[in-house]
Amino acid sequence: MTPEQITLIQQSFAKVAPISETAAVLFYDRLFEVAPSVRAMFPEDMTEQRKKLMGMLAAVVGGLSNLDSILPAASALAKRHVAYGAKAEHYPVVGATLLWTLEKGLGEAWTPELATAWTDAYGVLSGYMISEAYGAQAQAAE
Repeated sequence: MTPEQITLIQQSFAKVAPISETAAVLFYDRLFEVAPSVRAMFPEDMTEQRKKLMGMLAAVVGGLSNLDSILPAASALAKRHVAYGAKAEHYPVVGATLLWTLEKGLGEAWTPELATAWTDAYGVLSGYMISEAYGAQAQAAE
């Protein structure tokens, strides 16, 4: 990720933060639509889960300029996800759902340049998380 991409991500997320509840609902509704099998991994009442998602995204986006500062939390999160039943193959689906949500939430502000920045950031982080949770071999298979 370039410094310009990090700035783009942080600026775009600042526009999503005020609609974080709506964005989280969009995200999970879409995730359960495209991957219904993952619904069982989540509680019936998604209120807290939606807050956790947006909180984690805010922390990650805020820490992108100092990636080392967020890697321990990303590693712990990845390992917790294994206990919930998450698999390496879920990460691309989650990434696509995140990009879809951002595109819907940002509307005309969603540009190809911004899509590339978010895609690159998600790729770096998800690759790291897959490696942490399942080993380097799983990440190489992605």
